[in-house]
Amino acid sequence: MRVDLDEPKCIAAGQCVVVAPDVFDQRDEDGVAVVLEEHPAAELLDSVREAMAVCPAAAIRLAEL
Repeated sequence: MRVDLDEPKCIAAGQCVVVAPDVFDQRDEDGVAVVLEEHPAAELLDSVREAMAVCPAAAIRLAEL
């Protein structure tokens, strides 16, 4: 699986960082999310799915490889 983040859609709410800090972070200058782990380990996928669910901008997707 690959984590896709639509950066222009991100509103810098930070919910993804709260629920999946091993996969997401935020840029200091504007708070926009960044993906730390594009291909997360299987044990992180539940937290990535939760991040997708709580993202108010629906800017996160999981893509199958």
